[in-house]
Amino acid sequence: MEKELVINSTPTEVEIALLERGKLAELHYQKTNEKFSVGDIFLGRIKKLMPGLNAAFVDIGHKKDAFLHYTDLGPKLRSLAKYSNGAVNGSINSHLLDNFKLEPEIIKTGKVDQVLDKKQQILLQILKEPISTKGPRLTCEITIPGRFMVLTPFNDVIAVSKKIANPDERKRLQVLIESIKPKNFGVIARTAAEGRKVAELHEELSGLIGKWESIYKQLNNAKAPVKLLSELDKTSSILRDLLTDQFSKITVDDKQLYGSIKDYLRSIAPNQTKIVNHYKGGKPIFEATGINRQIKSSFGKTATMSSGAYLVIESTEAMHVIDVNSGHKMPSTDQAEAILNVNLESAAEIARQLRLRDIGGLIIIDFIDMRVNEHRKQLQKAMKEFMKKDRAQHTILPLSKFGLMQITRQRVRPAVKINTSEKCPTCNGSGKINASILLMEDIERDLDFIYQSRPNSKISLKTHPYVAAFLKKGFPSIQMRWLRKYYKWISISESPNYHLNNYKFYDGNQDEIRFN
Repeated sequence: MEKELVINSTPTEVEIALLERGKLAELHYQKTNEKFSVGDIFLGRIKKLMPGLNAAFVDIGHKKDAFLHYTDLGPKLRSLAKYSNGAVNGSINSHLLDNFKLEPEIIKTGKVDQVLDKKQQILLQILKEPISTKGPRLTCEITIPGRFMVLTPFNDVIAVSKKIANPDERKRLQVLIESIKPKNFGVIARTAAEGRKVAELHEELSGLIGKWESIYKQLNNAKAPVKLLSELDKTSSILRDLLTDQFSKITVDDKQLYGSIKDYLRSIAPNQTKIVNHYKGGKPIFEATGINRQIKSSFGKTATMSSGAYLVIESTEAMHVIDVNSGHKMPSTDQAEAILNVNLESAAEIARQLRLRDIGGLIIIDFIDMRVNEHRKQLQKAMKEFMKKDRAQHTILPLSKFGLMQITRQRVRPAVKINTSEKCPTCNGSGKINASILLMEDIERDLDFIYQSRPNSKISLKTHPYVAAFLKKGFPSIQMRWLRKYYKWISISESPNYHLNNYKFYDGNQDEIRFN
């Protein structure tokens, strides 16, 4: 499947769009001043123990205390706590764990106040970003991810991704990793490790051990809360997790980001640096590539498909509900087959919508009722196939007798919400606008005012494509009449995002000229 990454960079955030066969599949945002990301590792301090919740609240420097539940402590908690204390006070003199004696594991049914103490300092990792009014969720099961493998300290287990189906390849990776991994470190081989040579895996493993060494050095005399290791920025982490030979193009509009992506690719996949392109067009990159149009059509309460069928997506605090509707084009012959086809098309779109909006938690889907039992099985099988591309952990239950399908999907960060309805900039929602016949008078009145207040300015006008065409066409055009009147050439550009009566003037520095 052909994949493409389009990256739009602004001074305040980076927007990343993942396209699969030209269709928008994932949309990611990252503010440039964000301080907390999934995967960041901290030295935190236990602020409060909550035996009733069997959890603790931890200070990691966030405005809201982070949440640490007993089930996220991990069986190796005592070894992690011993290492954290030893590295802080200097009694442990190496980042390697060859001579480190592992402590007994904690039991699954224990209590948080039996294994943690108030004001205790401990290594932690962000499991979920802050969502709504909640602070970050933490885990003590530290993982350091790479492109081919994930390093897990204090865990001597080697695991291989379930997506690597070939038993000979699974055995090869296990034997190979066993020969190169340090003692008391576990390793998870990712899907991308399939077919990789020992030199590539050894090089990455050395880099992951280097990150662990960096954490160890920073722990010396450290005082919580302090960040010890930052996850890669959103762009690099997506490239690390997703980059395969199926990627045909990466397009980015920022020169500095373009350079950093090429540098990162040289380190992880030198043969793919040629797919990175620097966009230099005049239009915004999302507009030029048609992504803005796809965003407008994909978000909102209703999502329409090519057959005319549509989804209605509603979200509540407890769950997300999706209703499948056939629209008005349902053929009258062979109703059962027609209903199956609508449900299958809807299942593919629902799988895309879950990824695109990053919807997590409990999802209830009301498919069109099917009487044929074989069709119900076919729909569930198809849904599982469509969801295979989803990196978030998920569970799909069979259709209930009421035709409802339940899906649980891992929620790591807040869902992407984009309001596609627009408030009319001309009427400000009142439903009434000035007479369109007066638009030219308004534009010329503003022009007169501009040239009276700044006679030597270089002026440009941006407006709706219809108005731009009206100003530029004909002989003499209105644009040429302005040249004779003001002795200045006023360049006219167009934007499909502008409403018919909407226009703006800009000076030579492309700063908007405001009149109030």
